[in-house]
Amino acid sequence: MPGRQNIPFTEGTFFITIVCYNHISIIEIIEGYDIVYKWFDYLKKQGHYINGYVIMPNHIHVLISFINTGHSINKIVGNGKRFMAYEMIKRLQFLKQDVLLKYLSDQVSDKKTERNKRHEIWNLSFDWKECRDYKFLNQKLEYIHDNPCKGKWDLCKAPVDYRHSSAYYYLTGNQGVYEVNNILEINDIEF
Repeated sequence: MPGRQNIPFTEGTFFITIVCYNHISIIEIIEGYDIVYKWFDYLKKQGHYINGYVIMPNHIHVLISFINTGHSINKIVGNGKRFMAYEMIKRLQFLKQDVLLKYLSDQVSDKKTERNKRHEIWNLSFDWKECRDYKFLNQKLEYIHDNPCKGKWDLCKAPVDYRHSSAYYYLTGNQGVYEVNNILEINDIEF
């Protein structure tokens, strides 16, 4: 994952990847999929579009079409990470995951502790790619949807079977657990 980079845009469609600190499967441990969906809901209320996603045990891949709200995309995603982190910490506390909470607390640098940060939930930066054409968008959608079936994960046999993904919608035409906007329809939207 690259170091902290500023996205020099305030609008457009982006492939965003957010990873839990040190690749720990925090989302799975706390069954925090609903927390990610709440962030998606918030983005939609601000006028943005969720075009595709997969929520994995320790990371999120999402295609978001951002409208120009006057806020930087870095700030929007950073605020989302912060919101999700607070909710995830509450869930870890509720589940009495004291060992994990202590570990995540011990990872906070002195400088961040001075700014009231208590736990490291996410890796510092997030990865992003601007999506300018349909070939690249389709490549990213395929990557997102294949993620649960590939590599070490083996969470399902076929993308359509993974519950926390937009694959069901794109492969069947029926919305799955979370409603997304078809990326092919984004062409008609003015940013």
